[in-house]
Amino acid sequence: MKFDAALPPTGLKDVPAIAKAAEEIGFDALWTQETQHDPFLPCALIADHTTRLHFGTAIAVSFARSPANLAYTAWDLAAQSGGRFILGLGTQVKAHVERRFGQPWPESPVKKLREQIEVIRAFWDCWQNGTKLNFRGEYYKITLMSPFFNAGAIEHPNIPIYIAGVNTGLAKLAGEICEGFHVHPFHSPRYLKEVMLPAIEEGANKGGRKLALSNVEERKDVSVSVTAFVATTPEEMNFARAQISFYASTPSYRPVMDLHGWSGVAETLSAHAAKGEWAEMPMLITDEMLSEFCLVTDESKLASELKKRYEGIADRLTLYSPFAAGERDEWWKGLVEEFR
Repeated sequence: MKFDAALPPTGLKDVPAIAKAAEEIGFDALWTQETQHDPFLPCALIADHTTRLHFGTAIAVSFARSPANLAYTAWDLAAQSGGRFILGLGTQVKAHVERRFGQPWPESPVKKLREQIEVIRAFWDCWQNGTKLNFRGEYYKITLMSPFFNAGAIEHPNIPIYIAGVNTGLAKLAGEICEGFHVHPFHSPRYLKEVMLPAIEEGANKGGRKLALSNVEERKDVSVSVTAFVATTPEEMNFARAQISFYASTPSYRPVMDLHGWSGVAETLSAHAAKGEWAEMPMLITDEMLSEFCLVTDESKLASELKKRYEGIADRLTLYSPFAAGERDEWWKGLVEEFR
């Protein structure tokens, strides 16, 4: 199991120091997010200021961009880093795609994301191998590549694509055609074992990848990358309650709550969120719920409890708490060493 770090939401000027520290401490990868900042711009700095560290987006909002945008950006980052870049994509939810990014929400999100990935790979195949660009689907018709706009071949053209999701449709798609799946931080180990891993395995079988995805030792084509809530102090528990209540209020994430019999609580949380009553929401997350969705443990046991909780589930593990250079560096270094 690889141990990764999350880049904090920070300005670009801070990225080089964070990337250097992450590599020195021993993380396997550093992930950027699309929250307050663009997820790709930090990747160029990470590539330039590290030599071993892998890095990628977890995630970039795919429906906010064209496949051409994504193909060119990923190609450049892979070339710049010597093949250390991982393209992580997520659909986001309808409200954000329409009202924050001003883009149409597709009738079939899974089908559109499939086409995006297929178009991206068609661009890469064209640039690397000279294959004629000729994609014709329901959402995209991509047939033009003049020599002037051809990015050309690179040394490391096999760029991994991970996609994120909470529900089974995207998990199946990841198993069928992607190199990895980003598990949403709003999850429980039970939900992953009973719902998501079987869906990834179903997709893998459909794509001719005869893998036992429930057995980490037999995974070769698809990596499961988990971001986990952890809490070792009362303050961290309060933070986790707030974040969990926010995620649990999202209607499209309802199956996670439904599995545990907490549908009523999810509906109440959605009602509070619709009214902007954010302060009332964390108190609805009971200790039992917190323990399902967050690892609550002593700091001294964190590494061992993480491995125990996600054994047989995760190939890569990232804490929800971001890594900020200069803040608890020795603690992070100790955690990485213990985890190994």
